[in-house]
Amino acid sequence: MSRRMGRVNELIREELSVLLLHELKDPRIVAMTTVTHVETSPDLEHARVFVSVMGTEDERAGAMQGLKSAEGFLRRSLAGRVKMRRVPALNFALDTSMEEGAQMLELIDRVADGHGAHQERRL
Repeated sequence: MSRRMGRVNELIREELSVLLLHELKDPRIVAMTTVTHVETSPDLEHARVFVSVMGTEDERAGAMQGLKSAEGFLRRSLAGRVKMRRVPALNFALDTSMEEGAQMLELIDRVADGHGAHQERRL
């Protein structure tokens, strides 16, 4: 990825984060919805926006539905906030890497606790 595309992706991520926090009033989008990263196509026609939603499976599904229904509003709002010739169409995708990371840490902690207890019994 070029430096320019990296800057474009970061700009879109930052502005969408602000819009989600302050402008979007959809009750389906829970407070723990975070834009993790953005991948914009080289022609700036499309942007895949990865979001992390902390909550239950129903809250995640509701947040994704809310984001899908707000795509047009967010794109128009983004056009007013950034100086770009073409504002890409937004496509939201759920980013589960944070939840997967938390699960991995929990598993590591379990193994470490079990390993330490096993060693203590030997002594």
